[in-house]
Amino acid sequence: MKKQDYVTIADLSKEEIMYLIAMAEEFERHPNRELLKGKVVATLFFEPSTRTRLSFETAANRLGARVIGFTDAKVTSTTKGETLKDTLLMVANYADIIAMRHYIEGAALYAAEVAPVPIINAGDGAHMHPSQCLLDLYSIYKTQGTLENLNIYLVGDLKYGRTVHSLITAMRHFNPTFHFIAPEELKMPQEYKLYCDEHGIKYVEYTDFNEDIISKADIIYMTRVQKERFSDLMEYERVKNVYILNRAMLGKSKDNMKILHPLPRVNEIAYDVDNDPHAYYIQQAQNGLYAREAIFCHCLGITLEDIKNDKTIIY
Repeated sequence: MKKQDYVTIADLSKEEIMYLIAMAEEFERHPNRELLKGKVVATLFFEPSTRTRLSFETAANRLGARVIGFTDAKVTSTTKGETLKDTLLMVANYADIIAMRHYIEGAALYAAEVAPVPIINAGDGAHMHPSQCLLDLYSIYKTQGTLENLNIYLVGDLKYGRTVHSLITAMRHFNPTFHFIAPEELKMPQEYKLYCDEHGIKYVEYTDFNEDIISKADIIYMTRVQKERFSDLMEYERVKNVYILNRAMLGKSKDNMKILHPLPRVNEIAYDVDNDPHAYYIQQAQNGLYAREAIFCHCLGITLEDIKNDKTIIY
């Protein structure tokens, strides 16, 4: 069987995306199975993570796999000068599949080229975050009943936010209208606006953020201003609190509008929003478990039909 990596969602067709969403739905119904019994999953996190790492490891455990890996590159042989290639080749001796987060853009694609086992991109710098994107798509689909013809507002750090970059590429199949809300310093990069132009994706840009602007939203996707991506901390201080969503701003919102956030949040969503019916970011994080179970199975050649016919469900 040809090695199946999961490096970018840009390569997936509309049918493949909906297929993975159908897989995630099956796992939400029954997350505990033994489909990966006897498999070893490696999680290599060269960059800090909470939700992504834990949900990958939980997904592997709930599917019956064993997990190896590290959460801090400082405890690995990279501190001795070992190359990424050698680390991957070494870990591939022990694992059937590798989920890797790295701080360098393009590291996941390189890993897929050199590793003999499937590579899952758990985030590469400010580039892409395709597993987050699948759980975002699943969250949107669950809450809106469709992915088609939606008004999606992307707010905050659109320059370094790999989650919003992935979402743009995935939504090209579904005729969205994107609303980019960011300060000048954190505007959507030109390459992604060109991508929208090339694929007929409608978008509008704003610097203001208020209840009138967001009143037509189906989805508001808030993002954290990422301090770790700034070389100039003075610039970070200028923009870190520029957009804060509070409950008073939701008065004109559509009934079915949902607020997403890849988390962690800092100040960009006030705590008074947490109990509002529009808030969905905690459930969104939970959906990451089902999406990542789907990704593991997809990469290891387990089909939707296999999942539906699975007799290893643990109740």
